[in-house]
This record gives sequence, structure tokens and C-alpha cells, in this order.
Amino acid sequence: MDFKFTPEEEAFRQEVLQFVKEEMPPDYGAGGESQFDAGNFEFARQMARKLGAKKWLAMNWPEEYGGLGVSPIKHMIFKEESAYHRVPGTDMGVGGISWVGPTLLLLGTEEQKKEHLPPLAAGERWWCTMYSEPEAGSDMAALQCRAVAHGDEYIVNGQKVWTSAGHIADWGWLLVRTDPEAPKHRGISLLLVDMKTPGITIRPLINLAGHHYFNEIFFDDVHVPKANLIGEENRGWYHSMIALSFERTLGIEIAADARRSLDDLIEFAKQTTINGKPLGKDPLIKQRLAQLAIEVDAARVLGYRVIWQQTKGEIPGVEGAMIKAFGSELLQRVANVGTQMMGLYGQLSLGSKQAFLNGRAADMYLSANDMTIAAGTSEIQRNIIAQRGLGLPKV
Repeated sequence: MDFKFTPEEEAFRQEVLQFVKEEMPPDYGAGGESQFDAGNFEFARQMARKLGAKKWLAMNWPEEYGGLGVSPIKHMIFKEESAYHRVPGTDMGVGGISWVGPTLLLLGTEEQKKEHLPPLAAGERWWCTMYSEPEAGSDMAALQCRAVAHGDEYIVNGQKVWTSAGHIADWGWLLVRTDPEAPKHRGISLLLVDMKTPGITIRPLINLAGHHYFNEIFFDDVHVPKANLIGEENRGWYHSMIALSFERTLGIEIAADARRSLDDLIEFAKQTTINGKPLGKDPLIKQRLAQLAIEVDAARVLGYRVIWQQTKGEIPGVEGAMIKAFGSELLQRVANVGTQMMGLYGQLSLGSKQAFLNGRAADMYLSANDMTIAAGTSEIQRNIIAQRGLGLPKV
């Protein structure tokens, strides 16, 4: 791997930074608010359209589908800087750019590509992903949401839970059971669903930090055209594994998020004094911040490795699991150190007048809990690393 960026890539990074300087409010995201919270989503929508107009959202896609046909490295630079500067709307909901689009490019029909990819790339169509169910989380193949073939349609009944961005999504990426008699991994299909279809009910799930990010979704005789089937019927498990591999390329954004949060803590330590002495002079705090800085750089390299694989035409597997497990746990460690540095002030929430960093430390401490669960728990990631990477047996 060559760790040097080309002059063209460095120039593009500066272009992204200039865009951020011109378009992003200086204090946006300082308090950790979700882009999908009430009052925030309109700004996210505006930013997505501006990024879509520049063709940055999906710049590595073919030009015929709204991209620029550039390398994954250049797209990575955009994703890294956007995550560091907390630019909203870059994934068009949850998964629209990261795995819905790439999986459609591999498995979708030409009609599906023409219908969905250009609006995604233009920042006009928002997506959610509906995998988990009340009895099917880590064991995703245990799902029971049922799609019954009826003429040229499927009729869907069941429930999904923990659906991120479901309340703002125009379309959904839905995993359903189409053959209840088949072994559980072989009777699953993947569908595209218009979220305005009659019979869909969305209920909010508020997270520990008080943000509306998750939802539960109910399907009552929802009619979905068979033309919305991705790939082959009853092969949805294998298709979703491809999508999950793309999902874990988000590692570079997790690393950038951790780096930004650490930089905020370092600046806080420099500017804060206790008994007339800068907090950053405390030997224990210096050691803990230095340790986190090393881990942030390690996460960044792991993220770069995944993107480098994409430049070789490979779908990340074990490497994606490595950055997902390491990066999500790193976010929790950064949050833990931040709240401990602030003492009792670290418990103050968003909007508290006495809160340091606008209450972001407490918010991150609460929100980071879901990072080791979403997109596959850390235990699942370690199983992937052990079995596929090290060749260890299942136990």
C-alpha cells in the first residue's frame, strides 16, 4: 500500500475543505445532535442536494448513474473529510450511498439502476435498511417478516426494529422470508420498498441520548412489485452479505469521527485550567490522550486498507470486520476518556449552560453504546475475523 496521496487527490481534499468552510455553520454538530432529529433534517436535505449537484455523493459510481467514475480513493477523501467535519446527508439516510447503491450496481436490473441510482447520487432520495426484528438481531437469518408471492407482487407482513432513518426515508432496503420451508439461510429475499406504500406504519424509538434515530416498522398486507426483487428469490441472505461487506467500508468514517472527537478533547484540555494549571499538563490525561491518538491513527490505517482493497476490485471481508470492531470500540473509549476528564461536568447534557463542549461528551458517551451493536456486534466481527481470517473452527 502506498500511503501517499497524489497531487490531484490532495487538491481535491482542499476543495472539499473549502466547501466545508463555505457551507457548514462553524458550530454545527458541536452538541452531537442527530441529523435526523426534528429541526436538523431540513439542513441535511439541503446539504445532500448541494453535494449531489457537485456529483460528490457517489463520485465513484459510473457517470451514467450520476457518478464521476473516479477512484475509490478520491471518494474516500470526501467521506473522511465529511465525517471529520460532521457534514450531514452524505449517506442519503442510512446505507443509500454506502451499500444500497453499490449492491444495486452489482445485482440490480438495468431498470432498477436507472430508477434508483441517479436520484441517490443527486441527493434526492433517502433510504433506510430493514434487517433486524424483535427475534432476529445477531442471528439475522432467524427473521420472520414474510413476503408471499401473489401474481406480479409480494404481500409483506411482519415487523422490523432498530430501523435507522426509517422516519425520513423515501425507500427501504428490506430483507424478508419468501420460503418458510427452506433452511433459514436459503428462504430469504431482498426487496426494494417504497416507504409511502399503504400498510406501512413507522413508530419512533428514542435512544439513550434522547435522539430520534431508530424506528420500528410494521407491515400489514403491504404490496411490493416483484420487479423490486434484488437478485434471485430466496438468495437474499447471500445478497445481503455483499451489502454488509460494503457497509463495513464505513470504517474510515468511524475513524474520522473518533479523530474529530479526540481533537475536540485535546483542544478542551489545552484551554481548561484547574487550580490555575492547564488540564492538558496533567500526566495521566496526557498519557490517555496520547494512547487514543495512537489508536485513532491505527483505525485510520485500517480504514485505508479497506478502501485500498476496493481499488483492486475486491469486496472487503475480514478487513471490514477489523475496522468495524476496532473503530466502534474506539469511539466508546474516546467518549469514556472525555467524560472522565470533565468530572461531574461530563454528565451535563446538550443545552446545559455549564456543559463543556456543548454537552457533546455526555451525548457521545450515551450514543456510542449502539456502535458495537449496529451493523453486527463486536462479537460477530470477532467471529468473522477468527473464522474467515484466521481459519479457526466454529465452537
